[in-house]
Amino acid sequence: MDQTVRNAIYSAVKNEPFAKAMKISLKELELGYSAVEMIFDPVSMNNIYARAHGGALFALIDEAFETAGQTDGTIAVALNVNVTYVSSPEPGVKLRAEAKRVSQTKKTVGYDIRVSAEDGNLIATCSALAYRTGKPIPFL
Repeated sequence: MDQTVRNAIYSAVKNEPFAKAMKISLKELELGYSAVEMIFDPVSMNNIYARAHGGALFALIDEAFETAGQTDGTIAVALNVNVTYVSSPEPGVKLRAEAKRVSQTKKTVGYDIRVSAEDGNLIATCSALAYRTGKPIPFL
């Protein structure tokens, strides 16, 4: 993967308002692959049933999808995202989402994304498809 692109994506995530708000950090980045992490905070991330809000888990999934999808230096935008919530994380646990490219055409790219707790517990799985615009990422 191009080092300039890698550095630009790391910098963009570090400065992204939403990633900051959710305390999501980019941990690994390779061509077609990304790993992001956050600590599950039940005070701000629980739903009305005192379990993890799906939106909080989706935020982590989407950050992995977003960053993996830009690793070729061009913009990719979501077309379809299908999430299966498997289990709810324990309070204070570190969650990790890993996005791996599984298919690519001239116009689309597919990713498998898994969210796991630090103890290895599977939290969610996701199949995502993005449209490849061919336009360079604007923060290069």
